[in-house]
Amino acid sequence: MSRNTLKTLAVITASALALTALPATAQENSFDPTVLQPVPTDFDPPRTSWGDPDMRGMFPIDNIASLPMQRPERYGDRFYLTDEEYAQRLEQQGGSDERYEAEDQSGTIGMGHWVESDASGRRTSLLVSPADGQLPAMTEWAQERYQNGRSSWTPNTYFDWVSDFDTWDRCITRGFPASMFPFRYNNGIRVMQAPGFFIISLEMIHDARVIPIVANKAEADAMRWPDNVRTWMGQSIGWWEGNTMVIETTNIEDGDSVSESGFDRGPSPLNMATMGVPPFNTIPTSRQANVVERVTMTGPDSIAYELTYSDPEVFTDSWTARLDWTRNDEYEFFEYACHEGNVQVRNYITAAAAGVENIEGGAGEGEN
Repeated sequence: MSRNTLKTLAVITASALALTALPATAQENSFDPTVLQPVPTDFDPPRTSWGDPDMRGMFPIDNIASLPMQRPERYGDRFYLTDEEYAQRLEQQGGSDERYEAEDQSGTIGMGHWVESDASGRRTSLLVSPADGQLPAMTEWAQERYQNGRSSWTPNTYFDWVSDFDTWDRCITRGFPASMFPFRYNNGIRVMQAPGFFIISLEMIHDARVIPIVANKAEADAMRWPDNVRTWMGQSIGWWEGNTMVIETTNIEDGDSVSESGFDRGPSPLNMATMGVPPFNTIPTSRQANVVERVTMTGPDSIAYELTYSDPEVFTDSWTARLDWTRNDEYEFFEYACHEGNVQVRNYITAAAAGVENIEGGAGEGEN
């Protein structure tokens, strides 16, 4: 069975699961598309040998990679598509499959393989709170840093050294929570479990989150690192609330894309390679950044993943995204050899230097 066939089956499964998440009356067009349906909690998942809900498996999120973070204006205040809009989405999915199959038959590799992103289900955006489907406004402090940030994604930027690039350019990390959202490729997510641990392994850059499990939030709070101890992915600690794994992450590396010091630069909490995210990868992160995730099995092959982000120095309110994960245990991780052969950083710096020389010689336009 080809990867394209497996991908199509995953999309069909996800679409069916998305329909079952709606009230029965939805298929009769009598439900209210402006009301977000709650995450189903009636599924009783299998158990591990040590008694935890068993979520182990491969859950690639290619099938929601074309679902935008923020709700497009044409959908107004609706969380869900109409029947006509949903039919159009399925038709677009068919076109993606055709491009993939055509490349397989011709023995070529192009955008059909490179960009494997197919919107599934009836949702209009990943963002479910605020209810208008839009990210909250940035604070004045954050907006200034966002507008003045520098990365390979910002226009008219002069690149003098590696510290002018963001952490994704440099193959360090996409940052957190950006790493949990879909991209144009490498969208594999593997869930592993062991007694006392919940592990989320990510295909892109191969970030692995090894999350200790405690009894409750109070016990998690007692285990927190000192404020000055920080990592790119933060400190994640989880606990079970019924069949839902709740994970709270603090101590996320703070910083912005403005500073000239590489030590003071940090990744954006949202990466522009996720559809519907603000451009440039220059949203700052403060020391108050906090992430709460809720991972709930809604069926034998489906997980509802919710992420709530709060950073009052950056956003004027918290926001929540909901992602539908669909099992595909045939999906494989490929090596993410980002540093090997990564000539982007060197070429940007070389090109910028050549532009300065041209200015001095009177023949160039200066900035790239």
